Amino acid sequence: MPSPNDEQTPLIKTANKRGVARLAAVQALYQMDVAGTGVLEVVAEYEAHRLGKEVDGKQYLDADPQWFRAIVSGVVSDQTTLDPMIRQALTEDWPLSRLDSTLRAILRAGIWELKNKADVPTAVIVSEYVDIAKAFYSEEEPKLVNAVLDRLAFELRGESKGVKAPRR
Repeated sequence: MPSPNDEQTPLIKTANKRGVARLAAVQALYQMDVAGTGVLEVVAEYEAHRLGKEVDGKQYLDADPQWFRAIVSGVVSDQTTLDPMIRQALTEDWPLSRLDSTLRAILRAGIWELKNKADVPTAVIVSEYVDIAKAFYSEEEPKLVNAVLDRLAFELRGESKGVKAPRR
């Protein structure tokens, strides 16, 4: 059995189809923000050429296409309500203008899911988007994603990382 340090057999974290859809949605939202691509165009491109396909010699994992579509189109249609929520949840040392396109995409997608996917546990949503942040950033940004999503989960769902708020 190869050791974890064997370069020929990298350890690949298994991802579920929704997790892959979340990552692809963040990438698509980033692409839309940077390149000015429209939602219909980017969704069609990802579904036809990326999700579950080989791109530049690398195999994309299968994703839940409905989940992907829901996140991307949901974020686009709700962006005018999502951005003020992000702004309100940020601390003074992290103004919205400091966030790059990737970080904005991660937060928008995570908050959209917290608002619209009540059947998904809060801890799952927060954890998945923190993991996505860790794929792009080292230390501070994943902590920021965790803090913002946790704060907004409490406001939107009355719970924080799966802990229900006490009744008043």
